[in-house]
Amino acid sequence: MAEDRNRRRFTDPRATAEAAFRAATSPKPAAPAPQPVARPTTIPGSREVVSLRLDSAVLAYFQKDGPGWQDRINEALKSLVPAVDA
Repeated sequence: MAEDRNRRRFTDPRATAEAAFRAATSPKPAAPAPQPVARPTTIPGSREVVSLRLDSAVLAYFQKDGPGWQDRINEALKSLVPAVDA
C-alpha cells in the first residue's frame, strides 16, 4: 500500500524544496538602468491650447473686429513680452 502512495505522488517534496531554495538564493539578473523619459520636441511656432480668464470688456474689444480675435490677443501679448520672437 505504501508503494501505491508513492506512485500517485507526482512531485518529489525534496526536489520541490531544493528548487525553491535555489530560486530564493540564486543571484537575480541586474535590472537595466532606467532610461530618462524623452520629452516630445516642440515645433517652432506651434501653439498650445490654454484656458484663460479675461474680463468681458477685454474680450469684447478683441472680438469686435470679427474672426481672428485670438490671433489679435496673441499679438498684443507678444508685444508686451520682451523675450518672445515675433
